[in-house]
Amino acid sequence: MSVGATDRETPQSRDAAFSGAAIDVRGLRKRYGVLEAVRGISFEVKRGEIYGLIGADGAGKTTTFQILAGVMEATGGTAEIFGKPARDARSRTGYLTQTFSLYPDLSVRENIRYIGELRRVPHAEIDERGDRYLKMFDMDRFSSRMATQLSGGMRQKLALVCALVSEPEILLLDEPTTGVDPVSRREFWDTLAHLAGQGLTVLVATPYLDEAERCHRIALIHLGEIRQIGTPDEFRESMNAKRIELRAPELRKALHAVEKIAGSAGDIFDVQRFGDRLDLLSHSPEAAQSKVEEIMSAEGIAIDSVRVDEPTLENTFVATLRSLNQEMRNTPFPARHDHKDKRGQIAIGAENITKKFGSFTAVHNVSLEVRYGEIYGLLGANGAGKTTTIKMLCGLLEPSTGQMQLAGGRGAFRSTEIRQQIGYMSQKFSLYDDLSIQENLDFFGGVYGVPSEELTEKERWVLEFSGLEGKEHQVTGSLPGGWKQRVAFGSAIMHEPGIVFLDEPTSGVDPLARRAFWTMINHLADAGAAVLVTTHYLEEAEQCNRLGFMVAGELLVEGTPSEIKAQQKGHLLEFLVDEPQRAADLLKSETQHWRVALFGKRLHIITDGTVDDGIRENTQRLEAAGIRVLGAREGRFSLEDVFISVVEQARERGKIGAEE
Repeated sequence: MSVGATDRETPQSRDAAFSGAAIDVRGLRKRYGVLEAVRGISFEVKRGEIYGLIGADGAGKTTTFQILAGVMEATGGTAEIFGKPARDARSRTGYLTQTFSLYPDLSVRENIRYIGELRRVPHAEIDERGDRYLKMFDMDRFSSRMATQLSGGMRQKLALVCALVSEPEILLLDEPTTGVDPVSRREFWDTLAHLAGQGLTVLVATPYLDEAERCHRIALIHLGEIRQIGTPDEFRESMNAKRIELRAPELRKALHAVEKIAGSAGDIFDVQRFGDRLDLLSHSPEAAQSKVEEIMSAEGIAIDSVRVDEPTLENTFVATLRSLNQEMRNTPFPARHDHKDKRGQIAIGAENITKKFGSFTAVHNVSLEVRYGEIYGLLGANGAGKTTTIKMLCGLLEPSTGQMQLAGGRGAFRSTEIRQQIGYMSQKFSLYDDLSIQENLDFFGGVYGVPSEELTEKERWVLEFSGLEGKEHQVTGSLPGGWKQRVAFGSAIMHEPGIVFLDEPTSGVDPLARRAFWTMINHLADAGAAVLVTTHYLEEAEQCNRLGFMVAGELLVEGTPSEIKAQQKGHLLEFLVDEPQRAADLLKSETQHWRVALFGKRLHIITDGTVDDGIRENTQRLEAAGIRVLGAREGRFSLEDVFISVVEQARERGKIGAEE
């Protein structure tokens, strides 16, 4: 993706006499009655900087954004934009809210025109900018579509276009990529990097720590206070730890064995389970590895491999919150039933299913199996056909052709007997906003037939899991997105179904809460349930036992996370350069754009040749353009790298998905 130069006024031309920070926050406070949401925070954002504000749900991020956007007054302290109070600088900021409300009865283009007119942009410029940004986000073919007919990811893209149409000098983005697929997320961040290179200042909040890696600096806010500020590298280095990847054929047994020797004061202070490995954090990796091998040998558990690597930013985030006594909620589920006797049997099956809507083929010839006791991740860009596939798999839609199998039956999927065996958390509808939390739980408990003697303890568990004890009478629509997702998840599994469909269950959920979700999802699978999950967060997809990649209605790749990464051809190279944005633009102009991605000051380049040839050739290209290479090495493919490679190569072959 490339962004053309704009002729808008620069901050320098509008503030010739002003040379301070673009955003300057000093001792900022905000109180709501007895609740102090923001407690004297201070930070500054430089011109042209991408600055990340990260923190758990309820940390105070959205309140800070609302004050900086000039839509809310602070209780104390100052928040200045280019040396002026934030409220007086609103014409120079673009603000994308967490709950941005498009006008559903207007088309894509009409929404852009309306916002542009509100911001007093000349009509001709609204159309020119709107066309440019729609093309940038691959939405130009949807310009006449009504906003209400857009998917969640497309709505977020349109909201961003509306925020950019006035071409602001500061962009405030409150969780802008929630519900956006990995390809669009990378394009979005490439665009942000390019705009920042042109002088745009960006303050962004995100629950996805792989995105925070792409910020120049980040600030961790916790319970209204900023606890740490630095670059992503400085955050990781501050933990003074290494990550140990442990692969074993009997992962559940390996997890239980490692947990016996793990603890906050021990050699292993954090354990996280993924689909085909465990991640262990240790300040003494050699000693930790020795202890792991010792206990695994004592319990007769084989080890496939052990590898020591650097911690991720998410590792650092979780460890920091735990050091602040902020533990993830791990409330024991009041289980009364299990499905272990069905383990290994086919729970969900599809044989060559196809779904057509008129002349349009949404899903083409898909075959897959999900067995009891397995977590299967179905991944794809917006418009790949995932939601349509899930609706067929759970019996909400009839396939045009092909055979289906669900809960041991073929057909009659809407019978009461089948429905009682299924839990479904929808991407678009999960809870009734105008009912209280308690009323929603009562309703779904009744729909799913939870016995009255179990319902009270199950509802109590949902409230504890969600962190909403004592708030059961609160109207559900008033909950922030992350908390609403927790209640929706709990509602979908109260009846302990044998088959669970989760369509983007952790969308907008912070990393600590996401761990709690996956602890529970693993508990369901350990109890014998079959779980089919979709997600746009590829780090999270690593927690699935098997994955399937969908592109343009077809299932192109299947396997475990490790198998899929091992199938990726070529090598990933990581370059550290003095002019990262110019380097990225140069290399993208000479190769397929998806092979080059910018992560803060680092470039990731996918090459088909050898590592040495790739480093030498790209170094020569960069240095010939006057760009200094400060370091280069081979990196490891992430699941996101592989996914984007699969999708983009399929697009090059003419496979283009339509919006769902």
